[in-house]
Formats: sequence, C-alpha cells, structure tokens
Amino acid sequence: MTTIQVTDKEFVEYVVKQIVNKPDDVRVERKIDEMGVLITLDVNPEDMGMIIGREGATAKALRTLLRVIGARNNARVNLKINEPEGSERKPREDREPREEVRKSIDDVVGDIV
Repeated sequence: MTTIQVTDKEFVEYVVKQIVNKPDDVRVERKIDEMGVLITLDVNPEDMGMIIGREGATAKALRTLLRVIGARNNARVNLKINEPEGSERKPREDREPREEVRKSIDDVVGDIV
C-alpha cells in the first residue's frame, strides 16, 4: 500500500482551488517561526465569501483540518486569510444591524400549510 504525504500548504491550495470561482488567483504561502507554521492565503476579492463561508464555517473547517494535519506532523499550523485589496466589506461596527424577525412556532407552521 502506497501512502501519499500531503503537505499543509498543498492541502490548503488544493481545497481552496476547488471552492473558488477563480482558482488562478489563489496564492498560498508557508512560513515557519517560533510559534509554528503559518499558512497565508490570498484569493480574488469576489471569492472571499466562499472561503469564509456562512458565519465563518468554511474558514473554521479549514483551520480544524489544518490542526489535524499539524498534529500528525507534530507541528502547530495556523491559517491566516488576507482580506483582498479592494474589498468593500464594512468594518463590523459600521454595519447596519439586521432586523430581527421573531415568529412563533404556530406562525412558522401556518406559513408552511
């Protein structure tokens, strides 16, 4: 049985290129310092939402998988996602608050029927 040793950088690059619409714009850098391994990710501004995911779920999953790879190699691996230049995302405090819509279970069931 042949085992394939995949590096953390190759892993991130492969997964991210499968997620985004513009895989040619994906850039992954790997640096080692006293804190461990730092993987830095740059993507096209249009693909940023796909990398972060809803409420950061995709980025969190990537970081979790990188921790597993790091644990297998006795290394601490961190992922830094650089915000692309030209991003129009407002800082958190400047965003308009969402209007909360609260419905009772009866209203939700009533909408279905």
